[in-house]
Amino acid sequence: MLNGLLEALDEGRLIELPDSGKTHALELLSNLIEAIPSVPAGTDVAGAVLAREKSAITSLGMGWACPHARVASEGDMVCAVGWSPGGIDYGIPGEPPVRLIVMYLIPDNQRSQYLKEIATLAKVIQGHPEYQHLETHQDLNQIRNHLLDMVDLATGGRGQDVRARMIQLEARGRVSVPPSLALEGIQIEPVMIISGPNVKSLVLTQDRGLLELLENAPQLVDAISQQGRHDHAGWRILRRSATHYQGDRAVYDCLAIRSTAAAR
Repeated sequence: MLNGLLEALDEGRLIELPDSGKTHALELLSNLIEAIPSVPAGTDVAGAVLAREKSAITSLGMGWACPHARVASEGDMVCAVGWSPGGIDYGIPGEPPVRLIVMYLIPDNQRSQYLKEIATLAKVIQGHPEYQHLETHQDLNQIRNHLLDMVDLATGGRGQDVRARMIQLEARGRVSVPPSLALEGIQIEPVMIISGPNVKSLVLTQDRGLLELLENAPQLVDAISQQGRHDHAGWRILRRSATHYQGDRAVYDCLAIRSTAAAR
């Protein structure tokens, strides 16, 4: 069974990762999981995932990795998926770069379910060479269909149900497409921040309310540049990448994430 992966695809928790290294990729996916309304507030997914990576690297080989965090509580297992077009060096000599990271948050009551899912995932990857060659995919739609095909193979057609539902929602205009995403319980907005000495930082986003908040957010640029994240008024701003220019000027490519429940 691949219920966790299927739910992640059904609820839109599949994102493109920046080519900025393993740690940053894991932090982005961790923060996406932390923003899910069902995850208890204050759950440090990033800390747990990164601590585990120090003791045991979670690469499956063949371009896949499955990091996870365990929490001492009961609830549903949740999953988020990140795709890296260029691949990420996962720290194992001789292995190909990781292009798909499937991250899990596992409550105590879901440990056996997680073990079954990870065993199924590894079995499908190892037994079907088409899932070992991810370098030919060009965009998230191709990756999503690739993963849904995998779910079909492992679960007897459930991926087709999700695919059909997504097509119907898109046709009705109920699913937005990048740059803005309205996922199950989560709103994600792309944000660009342009900064420089002796000038007011410029924020670029399609969301007017978010623009007004960030233009007046104290210490926004300092937090984004030094820590890679900033929490403000219910939004979590995550730095994806930074480009530096002459004159100490910089452009920060960010994602802004919040729970849609918190927005009401």
